[in-house]
Amino acid sequence: MEMQKLYLLVPLAPLLGAIIAGLFCRVIPRWLAHTVTIAGVAISCAASFVIFKDVMAGNTYNGPVYRWLSSGEYQFEVGFLIDQLTVTMMLVVTFVSLMVHIYTIGYMQDDPGYNRFFSYISLFTFSMLMLVMSNNFMQLFFGWEAVGLVSYLLIGFWYTRPSAIFANLKAFLVNRVGDFGFILGIGLVLTYFGTLDYAAVFAKAPALAGETIALFGAEKGGVALLTAVCILLFVGAMGKSAQVPLHVWLPDSMEGPTPISALIHAATMVTAGIFMVARMSPLFELSDTALSFVIVTGALTALFMGFLGIIQNDIKRVVAYSTLSQLGYMTVALGASAYSVAIFHLMTHAFFKALLFLAAGSVIIGMHHDQDIRNMGGLRKYMPITWITSLIGSLALIGTPFFAGFYSKDSIIEAVALSHLPGSGFAYFAVMAGVFVTAFYSFRMYFLVFHGEERFGRAAHHAHGAGHATSAHAVAHDAAHAHLAGDDGHGAHHADQAHAEEHHGLAPGQKPHETPWVVTLPLVMLAIPSVIIGFVAIEPMLFGDFFKGAIVVDSTAHPVMVELASHFHGAFAMATHAVTTPVFWLALLGVASAWFMYMKRPDIPAAIKERSGFIYTLLDNKYYFDRFNEVVFAGGARLLGKGLWKGGDAGLIDGVIVNGATRLVAWFATLARLFQTGHIYHYAFTMIIGVFILMTLWVTRA
Repeated sequence: MEMQKLYLLVPLAPLLGAIIAGLFCRVIPRWLAHTVTIAGVAISCAASFVIFKDVMAGNTYNGPVYRWLSSGEYQFEVGFLIDQLTVTMMLVVTFVSLMVHIYTIGYMQDDPGYNRFFSYISLFTFSMLMLVMSNNFMQLFFGWEAVGLVSYLLIGFWYTRPSAIFANLKAFLVNRVGDFGFILGIGLVLTYFGTLDYAAVFAKAPALAGETIALFGAEKGGVALLTAVCILLFVGAMGKSAQVPLHVWLPDSMEGPTPISALIHAATMVTAGIFMVARMSPLFELSDTALSFVIVTGALTALFMGFLGIIQNDIKRVVAYSTLSQLGYMTVALGASAYSVAIFHLMTHAFFKALLFLAAGSVIIGMHHDQDIRNMGGLRKYMPITWITSLIGSLALIGTPFFAGFYSKDSIIEAVALSHLPGSGFAYFAVMAGVFVTAFYSFRMYFLVFHGEERFGRAAHHAHGAGHATSAHAVAHDAAHAHLAGDDGHGAHHADQAHAEEHHGLAPGQKPHETPWVVTLPLVMLAIPSVIIGFVAIEPMLFGDFFKGAIVVDSTAHPVMVELASHFHGAFAMATHAVTTPVFWLALLGVASAWFMYMKRPDIPAAIKERSGFIYTLLDNKYYFDRFNEVVFAGGARLLGKGLWKGGDAGLIDGVIVNGATRLVAWFATLARLFQTGHIYHYAFTMIIGVFILMTLWVTRA
């Protein structure tokens, strides 16, 4: 019973903080808002660690907490499933969230919506915890939608900016497309399994493996039930975890403040889909078709989203497209039946990607909100802590031996190479090519920001399109950071710029500055696991009994993990052997290419851009996904709406039904007035005619 109270404490502590900071945001001081929310998340993180120790001791839990609805034979409950997979997600979510909360004190200082923002991110944490701790599909869907709702509020946090309005609307609509498939999958589960409880569904799944369902009224054939269920559930994951073609919302989520960029991208929302597929491994293992669909989708995302990172000049967007690519790697691992490897990469990625986002935010603060990497250079001597932590994050991201990202990323590549599912060949090519691409765009950003010529403080900047310039938030925000950094002229500078050139950046003669400790402390705390967590965790998580019972793999049909284990000889040996593999040399080639092209010969990228023609245009327009959505879906929706308005509402309802009925009544009234003369002989004549008609009908019927 005591442990059950602790389970409840994990999600409720952030919720309480969110309620206090949100409901009383106009009356409580700022220090109280961040204190209660940080305390709530800290309590949740500490409780998660205690629960982790308990689970490692062999204690798991699966049971209801509260029954909120009974409908016939169906029971809808709030319940918890606490096992190895759950506690891994709990630790990742709460630790990264705690770092983001602390970082937010510095980043959002003096923002008008300070209290509101803390309420949102704490509520975000609560929603994600309810999602990962659920033991049934209904609660999973609640957490799924709650995370989506709060992300909508956060992406559009600066709601006076048109770009933020557009971004959160796009996120909302695209995720609804994915959620439509998700709820259809849950509906199929309820229809055929008769329950929404995970354990009951997984127990019944083998017996329904041969079941088919007819589509569109077909009498013969149809689709395997579990294939349909798994693909529909994965469509939901495609929305939340931003897989092609439902990825378009994620880069635009950068319109929200940097702390929420870190939360959305690194530890919470986008990982929900990966977690869900891993949780549903007993279902996916029964459908090779669904696994092939997953692996091909992940491969497309890993490769083609990485290409887009090469041409980005906004520092946060480079990291955003990196997130898309790495999510593709995780999805590829899921499709290869290497679910534990996907979760392992999710965990390592959460630390180094949160580090990269928060480091990008630190750079933005130091640059007075100029986000264009072309306006930076040489920042390492001005921002040493941000520089070294960014380097650690970049090395982890590209899979440098002994860093966290190496162990998870290399394991994914090996797992795909061992898979024999349809689509695995293409997936292997995609993840191998992605190694070079990731190294190239990551270190392109790193070199342009921290090394080379100092390009800041010039009279004319490149337009970076941050969209911040004229907002009142920007001026107040920048003034706050000036105060924190000891630069009294910062706010005044931006106040002038807001009315003049409408751009951010350092004025001539100004130098970047290191950010305050509330910003750099989370960087250091995230850098530590970005180095060591892979080395420590790979053996128990991938080749031990860590996920035993939480993740199910049919080792006969899909022996990838068995073969992977036979090649593993320890974390140290894996790292030292890596220097002989193509993966290492592809990554090194990417780093060397970025250094040569942007440090030694910056004329080469310009020449390539001039000669690339259609390819650059294609990348610059993000493969025209946005344009396609605007023309086909948005345009189609507008056309449909106009048709329903003009034809349905104005033409049919108003014209035919409403106005038609009015005209019919008016005509009938006009006709009736012909007989309403007031002369008795007219009424007598009408009565005789009526009697004659009735008698005729009666005789004819007889």
